[in-house]
Amino acid sequence: MSPRVKKLLLAGLGVSLLAALGFAIARSGPLAPIRVTVAKVERGEVAPALFGIGTVEARRAYLIGPTVAGRVLRVLVDVGVPVRAGQLLAEMDPVDLDQRVAALDASLAKARSAVAGARAQKQDAMSKRELAAINARRYIDLGAQKFVSQSVVDTRLQEEKSAQAAVDAAEAGLAGAHQDFARLEEERHGSRQQRANVRLLAPVDGVVTAREAEPGSTLVAGQAVLRLVEPASLWARVRFDQGRSNGLAVGLPAQIARRSSPRAPLPGQVARVELVSDAVTEERIAQVSFAAPPAGLSIGELVEVTLNLPAAANSPILPNAAIRRLGEQTGVWLVEGENKRLRFAPIKTGVSGLDGRVQVLDGVAAGAMVVVYSERELAADSRFKVVDSLLSKRP
Repeated sequence: MSPRVKKLLLAGLGVSLLAALGFAIARSGPLAPIRVTVAKVERGEVAPALFGIGTVEARRAYLIGPTVAGRVLRVLVDVGVPVRAGQLLAEMDPVDLDQRVAALDASLAKARSAVAGARAQKQDAMSKRELAAINARRYIDLGAQKFVSQSVVDTRLQEEKSAQAAVDAAEAGLAGAHQDFARLEEERHGSRQQRANVRLLAPVDGVVTAREAEPGSTLVAGQAVLRLVEPASLWARVRFDQGRSNGLAVGLPAQIARRSSPRAPLPGQVARVELVSDAVTEERIAQVSFAAPPAGLSIGELVEVTLNLPAAANSPILPNAAIRRLGEQTGVWLVEGENKRLRFAPIKTGVSGLDGRVQVLDGVAAGAMVVVYSERELAADSRFKVVDSLLSKRP
């Protein structure tokens, strides 16, 4: 083979390699068209919903403990035991309260006798007053007839006044005896109340959740011996993203999925929306109650809550993934014309659903074709190729 033919063959081979390399770069390199997936803007209704995660808590929990410092005498229940209202749960050492009550009972008996004595003294003084009054009137008549001297009449009048003073003194003594009796009765009532307070009773029907002290422990006033919750008051304390919490209100229906049974959501509703939000996590907090608390529900269990909001009006809807941000504008990339050119269209969005669909209030009409996913960032002059999925390999 002549050198000239060899040169021509080598040159042809080089051109073929360059053409293949250019073709490969144009099809799969940085100059290749950007693969995108598209979707048509449809018209319909969006069913907005809120999603949050929370924990089960007790709306009504009770700390059972003494009102004064003391030593635990006995604890009669354990954790997990259901109790009835009024049931004796624990008892504190009464120390000398029983002796105080007995002493006050004796003092009350004495005071009752003192009242009876003061009442008898008053009756005696009233009888003497009546007799002195009769004598005084008799001697006044005798003095008027000059049968006795004036000095004798004055003596009888003085006796009447002395008898009246004795009645007043007896009435004062009786009133004092009544007051002393009332004071001792109140003291006895207070001692009996203190004695009753050492008996720790269940305020409601509930379940014991914690046993904080054992017999022999010394507690201060207000320190808990037992913790009690009312099972019927269990609800979920749920956190929702502030940015998506528009429409959160009391009474919204809810679906509560427990971590222990995620495939069996329970019905409920929003019972309360807290006024104070979490500024650190940017979340709003709401309490969601169960329509009927299920058996086996435990405090502290994680739950996933979905709140169903009223459906939005019929309007254009598109996938949430199609929304892009270009500079300070939020919009979508439209695929337009027979030549399939790109154009960025700013839009105004409304509510969104958990299925990823977003309501479009302005900017795009139903029937338009929008880019959903793309391999790279797009521009108005970008070369692109519509594919069914970005996961498929390039040809």
